[in-house]
Amino acid sequence: MIKVIPNKNNIAAEIECNLKSLTKTDITKIKSCLIKYGLIYFRKQKLTSKEYLKFSKIFGKPAFYPRLKGLSKKYPQITVVQRKSTDKGPSFGEQFHTDSSYTKKPPKFTMLFSKIVPRKGLGNTDFSSQYLAYKHLPLKLKNKLKNLKGVFSSNGPIVKTTIERTKEKGNLKKELIAKHKIIRSINGKKTLYCSPGHLISFNKSVKNFNNLKNVLFKHQTKKQFQYSLEWEKDQIAIWDNRSMLHQATAFNGNRKMHRITIT
Repeated sequence: MIKVIPNKNNIAAEIECNLKSLTKTDITKIKSCLIKYGLIYFRKQKLTSKEYLKFSKIFGKPAFYPRLKGLSKKYPQITVVQRKSTDKGPSFGEQFHTDSSYTKKPPKFTMLFSKIVPRKGLGNTDFSSQYLAYKHLPLKLKNKLKNLKGVFSSNGPIVKTTIERTKEKGNLKKELIAKHKIIRSINGKKTLYCSPGHLISFNKSVKNFNNLKNVLFKHQTKKQFQYSLEWEKDQIAIWDNRSMLHQATAFNGNRKMHRITIT
C-alpha cells in the first residue's frame, strides 16, 4: 500500500512506501504519479546499490553517463554526484538544466539517492515544471519557438560546475553536440525542452539570439513553476528529464548522491 502526498501546484509528490516490497499495483501507481507530477520522491529508503539499480529498471533502461565514470565496474550506470567541503567553485549542476541534452537521445528520467547530506535547508535541488512554463508562455513567443531546435553542447555554460568532479572522475574526451525541438509533446502535453546549462544556439538564425535566450530562460525558471526539494539521508527522487528543469543550489559542505539516468 502506498500513500501519495502532492505538493504545492502539483509540481511534485512525496510517496510513502517501502521500495523493497512493491506490488505490481504499487509500481503502476508510482509510474502514473511520475507522469502526473513530473517529480516524485521517497524518504527513508535503505537500498543497496543492487536494489537501487533494480528499482530504476522499472522506468526503463539505465544509461551510461558520458561525463563521469561509474561507481564501480559492477555498477557503471550509477555515478557519484558530490559536493565536498574543500570544493572552491560551484556545486555540480548548479545551474538550471536537463541532463545530457547534448546527446542524440537524452535520458527520459533521472534518479538521485542521497548518501551524505548537509544540515536541513542546505543543498536543496530546485525543479521547474516545463509543462507549466509552456502553458503560461505568451502566444507570440510560442509562435517564435514552435519551429526552432536548440543546439546543445556538453561544453555549454554549466561546464564550469563540473570541474572539481571531472578532475577526479572525468570520462568525456570530446565535445558532444545535439539538436532538439524547443517545443515538444510528452504524454500528450506540450512542454518546453530547453536546457539553459547547455544551449549554445538555435538551428536557424534568429535576431538577437542572446535576448531571445535570456527572455526564454527567465520565463522557464519563474518561481511559480518551481519546487525546491529538501534532502535528507536515504531519500530517493526521480523526475521526468523531458519536462522538468533542475539545479543544485549553492552551499558549502558535504553532499553525496548516487545518480542513475534512464532512457
